[in-house]
Amino acid sequence: MDPITHGITGALLGKAYFSKREARVSVFAATLGAVFPDVDVIADAISRDPLAIVKYHRGITHSFFGMAFFAAGLAWLTRWVLRRWKIASPSWAMLTLIYGVGILSHIILDGMTSFGTRLWAPFSSRRVAWDLLFIIDLTLTSLGLLPQLVAWIYRDPARSTRRAIGLWIFYTLAIAGAWEAARSVQAGFHIWVGAVASVMVAILFFAPANRGRGFRISRARWCQLGVYAMALYIVACGLAHHAALRRVDNFAAANHINVVRIGAVPVPPSLLDWGDAIRTTDGVYQSRFDLRNPNPPAFTFSADSPPDAFTARALELPEVHVYWNFARFPIIRTTAEDDRHVVNFGENRFVNRRRQGVQPFTYSVVFDDSGKVIEQGWLTNGMFLRNMQRVAPQPGDAPQ
Repeated sequence: MDPITHGITGALLGKAYFSKREARVSVFAATLGAVFPDVDVIADAISRDPLAIVKYHRGITHSFFGMAFFAAGLAWLTRWVLRRWKIASPSWAMLTLIYGVGILSHIILDGMTSFGTRLWAPFSSRRVAWDLLFIIDLTLTSLGLLPQLVAWIYRDPARSTRRAIGLWIFYTLAIAGAWEAARSVQAGFHIWVGAVASVMVAILFFAPANRGRGFRISRARWCQLGVYAMALYIVACGLAHHAALRRVDNFAAANHINVVRIGAVPVPPSLLDWGDAIRTTDGVYQSRFDLRNPNPPAFTFSADSPPDAFTARALELPEVHVYWNFARFPIIRTTAEDDRHVVNFGENRFVNRRRQGVQPFTYSVVFDDSGKVIEQGWLTNGMFLRNMQRVAPQPGDAPQ
């Protein structure tokens, strides 16, 4: 899940349940806790290991075991700083609870995406991916943000109308920007959806002013309603995921496919848009569809290249083992150019069929004629972080 949504969720939880005493400190702690687990991206930024993003991201800082340790540490540090600044704060135990709730919200939301989260690190490297939410879900983000904005609008009767108008204009412009971004990548975000969203936001911002009802609802209550709305939306995504998974199960059963791994992956922009995938022993079946279409989805099959000595050698490399543990629906493609033999591993969880060129998370190993590794790493433009990493040739690694 994106950092903005994490921060919004943390602030929502802090305002909803922890703002009775030392409200600012409590909300700050919940928000910081909700974004803290992504501190592990620092390891990727400073590491020279091209696989750092799959080795370190969503590891110990995203685990249930790490949660208690980091919550307690952040609570102690916060108390220490506030004492020096002579600012009142909740007790260490209460701050630990608040930080823990924020961190837990991050762990749970990331587990609902398809990237995979190591919930049991450091005792297990198994990745959990419940496949309920796309990594950027504007509906979920709005459900967390809008109640906080409404609470702010109706906190001050003298400024409520001006605030409502300003925020509605801002939100409408943001919706237009989201529509333009979706259009640029050819995602199915129709302009009429944006218009309906703008109308709904207007109703939410202005309707509570009728007879002053909005002024009688506390900020905590508004934010609690936001928590319930987010929970209901996640339940709806779960039901949609179940329906999408049933379609891929039916396809696999009807065609007697030898399944290695199967899944239904959310795709933007709607909870009704899904991508089904099946990894077999020799390739991947894929489909993308809208749940509103009652017809069975059409699947395409992408076959692995025929196995050879270079593929077998690549699969023995420690780096490829790390990649293979991360990948869920990989395709293996081999090519030969002069004296270079290339083995590409493409992860189809994140494939955008409208995007030309290399897909994200494409890992490549290049051999010379003797089977020595010349270079390996993410393909340029296949992973938006770094180019291929050159490695020193290793003796005795020619294919048999």
